[in-house]
Amino acid sequence: MKRSEWDKRIRRAVELGERFSYAAEVLAFYRQILALQNTIYQEISSPSLPDHKSSESFRERLDVDAALRHLPGLLALVEQRGPSKLAEQAKEIGGSTKDQQRQVIENFRLANDGERGPNAFFARVLLQPYAEHLASAEPAQPAGSAGSVCPICGARPQAAVLRPEGDGGKRFLLCSLCLTEWEFRRILCPTCGEGNYEKLPRYSAEDLAAVRVEACDTCHYYLKSIDLTVDGHAVPLVDEVATVPLDLWAAEHGYKKAEPNVMGF
Repeated sequence: MKRSEWDKRIRRAVELGERFSYAAEVLAFYRQILALQNTIYQEISSPSLPDHKSSESFRERLDVDAALRHLPGLLALVEQRGPSKLAEQAKEIGGSTKDQQRQVIENFRLANDGERGPNAFFARVLLQPYAEHLASAEPAQPAGSAGSVCPICGARPQAAVLRPEGDGGKRFLLCSLCLTEWEFRRILCPTCGEGNYEKLPRYSAEDLAAVRVEACDTCHYYLKSIDLTVDGHAVPLVDEVATVPLDLWAAEHGYKKAEPNVMGF
């Protein structure tokens, strides 16, 4: 990935923070997280880094040592600028032993989705750039070959993305860990496989036309969809974080998010 892609994410966080006052604080903090992840990505994509054994699984290739080198910087950032709950966790992790800090990263690296522990935020922030780097070197997946989890790393999707194609759009799912996108049917719940459109309600707000809730009345899970046919300037990773009112609407109507974003909602 080129540096300009990271700059694009950061610029989008600035833009949406100025546009939506309710998201300004969250996006100001997220912008700092993106800047740190950018630094990590530039370091781990250096050609001087050693190759990993091809026999290792994708998650086994995520470099815990590289993540740990950036942990002090992340803890300091969170203590200074993060929400109070994360700041308390950062202080606790900072006072733990090196082995305990490593375990925080390890617990997330190899855990199944939904079993990542209370400190998953820190591990996810640090490992996500490495996962994205590894995923960029993986062979392209055949169209329509993937299921409801990422075909590269096996993580659940964080959001859906509708990309322009012909006179309409093609739906993709965005991985919550390595940020890979893979093609997925338009009318199908990624969580339970429900395909009856009458049981797949959608909700959008007037001032958030490019982002909507895609819910399921069978499993009661939802994810948000970023429609690039409506707003070609949207950056799915950032727009998904910024549109908090849609998450509040979904929660009020009894839906649970299939996979929280890195900010925890």
